Amino acid sequence: MTRPAPAILILAAGASTRMRGADKLLEEVDGTPLILRATRAACAVSDRVIVALPPASPRRAWLGDSPAQIVEVADRAMSASIRAGVAACNSGGLLIHLADMPDIDAMALTRLSTAWQASDAAILRATDADGTPGQPVVFASELFPELLALTGDTGARNIIARHRGATCALPGRAATTDLDTPEAWAEWRAGRG
Repeated sequence: MTRPAPAILILAAGASTRMRGADKLLEEVDGTPLILRATRAACAVSDRVIVALPPASPRRAWLGDSPAQIVEVADRAMSASIRAGVAACNSGGLLIHLADMPDIDAMALTRLSTAWQASDAAILRATDADGTPGQPVVFASELFPELLALTGDTGARNIIARHRGATCALPGRAATTDLDTPEAWAEWRAGRG
């Protein structure tokens, strides 16, 4: 028996402080700002997509015709975005996706969603092809109270450590490639040719 596909929460309320004035989520990948690319990929996989954004953010303009639900999060800590997304979720599972991961596309999200449906684990975590743990991570609804209790900016790593989980390998380094600095963006673009 398979369980329903998870909703998808895109964490996009961070301040991009390490970008020295630029907004990493407005950096373009194949001609599309990363925030729009991440949202389109999620919407191609799930009919329940939630995007956590800061209030009055220029990022929101890129999502104008998206079917995704926007939740505004004034607090820039990752835990605040997770709490807001969980509070807006009424699904049996929630796939939490960091918006600054350019190699997580619709194919990767589909692979995770499908693996989640076939699993009975409380947590399903993406790994790189070599098994290195990364993101995104799917959480069963029974863990939502723990997610709602998060504080600070460390995400859900303690919850992941406490519960039995399964893994799902993604191609290459897709699960660990996140771009937080201009240098990381330059290196990633150089590697793509």
